[in-house]
Amino acid sequence: MSQYEHTCMIRGDGGRTIRAVLDRICDKWTLLIVVTLDQGRLRFSDLHRRIPGISQRMLTLTLKNLERDGLVSRAAYAEVPPRVEYALTPMGQSLIPPALALAGWATEHIAQIEASRAAYGERM
Repeated sequence: MSQYEHTCMIRGDGGRTIRAVLDRICDKWTLLIVVTLDQGRLRFSDLHRRIPGISQRMLTLTLKNLERDGLVSRAAYAEVPPRVEYALTPMGQSLIPPALALAGWATEHIAQIEASRAAYGERM
């Protein structure tokens, strides 16, 4: 048996289920939000400040999707001004190790990837 036999489940529904999950996890902002929340519960404004380049709209949409998918919890407090805090759920926390592994892989291979891109660009 192959160590990759479990990937056969991808073929079961044409990969729709796996793609839907990976589309969420691998979008432009999700991993940045998840690793930022790994530092602990944060208010919206703190998250926005700590993630350079993300618009308020994109942060709002991504947080809503992460909450819907069970990766992030949202707590609203009836205060003036209103306070909303976000935190990782246990499932969201379980995403940290594979995310760090993927980031490590990218760091380890970035020089090779950039060299390949340059060589490809010269051929085109």
